[in-house]
Amino acid sequence: MLMAAAVPLVAWRVQQNAHAAPLQWQGLAMGAPASVILHHGGDTTRAQAALTATLAEVNRLEAMFSLFRADSLISELNRSGRLKDAPPEFVSLLGTALAMAAASKGVFDPSIQPLWRLYFEHFVTGANTAPPAANQVAQARALVGWQGVQITGSQVRLARPGMALSLNGVAQGFITDRCSTVLRSHGFSHMLVDMGEPRAVAPKPDGSAWQIGLADPREPNRAIHTLSVLDQAVATSGGYGTRLDDAGLYTHLINARTGRTAPAYESVTVVAPTATQGDALSTALALIPSTDVSARLALLRTQPGCRAICINHAGQVSELS
Repeated sequence: MLMAAAVPLVAWRVQQNAHAAPLQWQGLAMGAPASVILHHGGDTTRAQAALTATLAEVNRLEAMFSLFRADSLISELNRSGRLKDAPPEFVSLLGTALAMAAASKGVFDPSIQPLWRLYFEHFVTGANTAPPAANQVAQARALVGWQGVQITGSQVRLARPGMALSLNGVAQGFITDRCSTVLRSHGFSHMLVDMGEPRAVAPKPDGSAWQIGLADPREPNRAIHTLSVLDQAVATSGGYGTRLDDAGLYTHLINARTGRTAPAYESVTVVAPTATQGDALSTALALIPSTDVSARLALLRTQPGCRAICINHAGQVSELS
């Protein structure tokens, strides 16, 4: 009688647990929906411990970067204009944001907060329907300028009174990357981590790619396109995410050079090696006017390993190339 070749015990265990239900978590990070899908091969105890450590990391980083928290480091910096002993993560992420500001020629700018505050207070707090006056925009723009953000060792200083930072254009991606690192340090390798921007780490246990849907800017609850992703991050920026007026003409995306908000009902998605890189690049690309294709291409080419997918007002999907 023919005997089947013996399957090594370790391989048998992997096969046996390949279809174990993954650990799934949903919550909030930086005020936005967040989730983790973690394939653990049946070791739920270790997976729960890894998730607990991951959520602790989210809390630690929110204490640095969240503008929703009055006690965060970025809120302290915006109040006082200086941080004397900023943690390495804060300095690193701010450096990444400043590098994108330079590469985008100031379209992306972490010192955008005075303009954002103007638009938010005007439309949301003030319940206005007409845009802010030109002189108000000019006054806020005078406080914006990434060259005035100074990093010396662990000290961060804002050059002019009234300057203020927002790292919302890159922090969610950074937190996604940090959480992925925490989970990998616990021995896991098959996961989809989304702290505002998703990152697929390794394939699924069966070898297949992760499927990530891109929202239709006209109907954000509907996917208009699907990406197959392996060991990459996907970051999307679009004005539809936060509309400040009923018509959607003014959004949370603001061009620092002009003071105008980016066009609504349009999105730019970047597939990148890391969520940090994708987050910053998608924000910058979304802020460049859709008619200036050459500027978008020039910026994209400064970021190795990245590609960009654009969705226009009519819902047409195209790759920037």
